[in-house]
Amino acid sequence: MTFLEKSMSARQLSGVRVNWMYFGLVILGISAAFLIWARKADVVDDHRRARQLVLYYTLSRTEDPVIVLGDSIVEASTLPRSICGHAIVNAGLNGASTASDLGNWLSQALDAKRAALIIVSLGTNDALVSATSSKQGFGDRYRALLAQLSKLTPQLAVLEIPPVEAKGRMTVAMQNEASATITEYNSVLPDVTSQSGAAFVALPAMQKPSTIDGVHLSSGGYQAWDRAVTETAARICS
Repeated sequence: MTFLEKSMSARQLSGVRVNWMYFGLVILGISAAFLIWARKADVVDDHRRARQLVLYYTLSRTEDPVIVLGDSIVEASTLPRSICGHAIVNAGLNGASTASDLGNWLSQALDAKRAALIIVSLGTNDALVSATSSKQGFGDRYRALLAQLSKLTPQLAVLEIPPVEAKGRMTVAMQNEASATITEYNSVLPDVTSQSGAAFVALPAMQKPSTIDGVHLSSGGYQAWDRAVTETAARICS
């Protein structure tokens, strides 16, 4: 028996043991939560690196490509392979936002090469976490991204953020909040693009339902989105 145990009553000793047991359970809970978070972060980082490597391989065999940069809406799209002799390269990254450092990510994949045109489609993920992303902050981040991308191409274009719908996990309340934020974000894009020497591209009206889950585009949604992308890409043909 230890000195501590000798100097305590049975009730005190029992209380200490319970407290230490509780403390141990708390530590185990924190450790488990950290491991889960770390694994999720590793999955995100692994996908980011894998996509960048694939982009590097793709871009290494092309000259003057049209690059479509953005989030999962871009990554899940089925773009034409080329337009008037320029390869169209899908540089979508699931989960990407204006805070994802896509400028450096794409620059490393290009490896000192340049693009004929970069079309950017971002903002949905920013809107879905709007509690930490003000309209001013969104505009500042988009402006900073375009400043980076302007070093990689002579032509830049920015697509309007597509709408979301109350569908799947997207409740009516969530849709209303996200839609209000998207409207705010879209309102600053014309000024941001004008100040950055880029073109702002409004999306055509989308058939409803335009999404499969409230966020990601359905075939009807992609009809409008694809049209905006291909018409924008065609500008380099003249």
